[in-house]
Amino acid sequence: MNALSISQRLSTTLNAEPHELRPSLMGFALFFCLFTGYFMLRPIRESLGIAAGVENLQWLFTATFFVMLAAVPLFAWLSSRVPRLHFIDWVYGFFCVNLLTFAALFHLMGESPWLARVFYVWISVYNLFVVSVGWSLMADVFDAGQAKRLFAFIAAGASVGGLVGPALSALLAASLGEAGLMLLAGLLLGVGLALKYSLMRWREVGGAGRPDALPAESTRRPLPGNPFSGITRVLKSSYLLGIAGFVVLLATVTTFLYFEQARLVAELFPDRAAQIRVFGAIDVIVQAGALLSQVFITGRLAQKLGVRVLLAIVPLLVCLGFLGLALAPSFAMLAALMIVRRIGEYAFVRPGREMIFAPLDAESKYKAKNVIDTIVYRAGDAISGWAKTALDMLGQGAGLVAVVGAFCALLWGLLGWQLGRQADDRAERAVGAKGANGAAVPARQLSLP
Repeated sequence: MNALSISQRLSTTLNAEPHELRPSLMGFALFFCLFTGYFMLRPIRESLGIAAGVENLQWLFTATFFVMLAAVPLFAWLSSRVPRLHFIDWVYGFFCVNLLTFAALFHLMGESPWLARVFYVWISVYNLFVVSVGWSLMADVFDAGQAKRLFAFIAAGASVGGLVGPALSALLAASLGEAGLMLLAGLLLGVGLALKYSLMRWREVGGAGRPDALPAESTRRPLPGNPFSGITRVLKSSYLLGIAGFVVLLATVTTFLYFEQARLVAELFPDRAAQIRVFGAIDVIVQAGALLSQVFITGRLAQKLGVRVLLAIVPLLVCLGFLGLALAPSFAMLAALMIVRRIGEYAFVRPGREMIFAPLDAESKYKAKNVIDTIVYRAGDAISGWAKTALDMLGQGAGLVAVVGAFCALLWGLLGWQLGRQADDRAERAVGAKGANGAAVPARQLSLP
């Protein structure tokens, strides 16, 4: 079998056109690097969070929100000063320096409680920023039609990274230590940055910037606006506000489950090494299930049934899972619900969320999207963290938390269906926005409501 035949078969398997195979693989590789690095560090974060005290988690979530609140205007200011072509260089370069700094601090200070808290907050910021910027890049490189077909496979790179990362953490933790794992994560982030250059070059010939595509702003100019334009853009658009509401409900459901998981793991597995093994085992199951769904199901489901199905099916399953948890509160039931929720988020919800940004303008893809992915997400974390604490104070146990979680999941699913329907309609308008001669209509015809 020759190389051309292999390429054709692989393109068919991935639901990609032949000329899209190479950038799809590069997008896959970029998210593989990002998530391998993060998931190597995630077990450290989880164990440090427990070490800092489960009763203090809501304070860590609140601190993360305020750090986000300060960081996002700086992010927007930078995007207004640096050409989009080089913007990611600055963001990923900054976080590489951070990883080097933490590697040195952990080597010198060991298990300092305050270092543990700072690292917990920082990695929560790091994860959202590097992933949000990575998806902004994908929404910039691929157009709406390509996004529906390819984003699920590109997201599979994150799932493979989520499998490899915990395995590397388990294998290398003893020999490299926490500092060594951070250095390796920084190296992987640098590889992801190198892949970004190739993707942006392809954008101009086969992606969203090609001559026959819909109008796109030049990547050689900074984005317009001021440090707060991402926030004001979200507030002025009912569509973006809907996405923000969807993310808040996602964060609420996730936080309720996360706090219950932390509480039960702390009770059942007091040893730190056992905690890391439990978290690592859950991560492996989640990433394996998500990978199979992303490669074989998600893209084809989005093409046939639309983004609305991707954004609604998981919340409804989680709603049923919460009701099951209310009836049978146990670690096994909670772990099963966590696994279903996380597989569904990685395989369906996250690709669906990114697909709805593909037809939008660059300022929405970078500035508004970053506000939603960081400030809004962490605000949802912080608010739901305190709400969970308030529910615990009522003394009704996990049953009340599960009922409230089921209600939030139901609202999440209904909003997801509505947003997905609008995204499907928007993508259809984008595809049909060219005249018979191939000329694209003005971008204002695809403006946000």
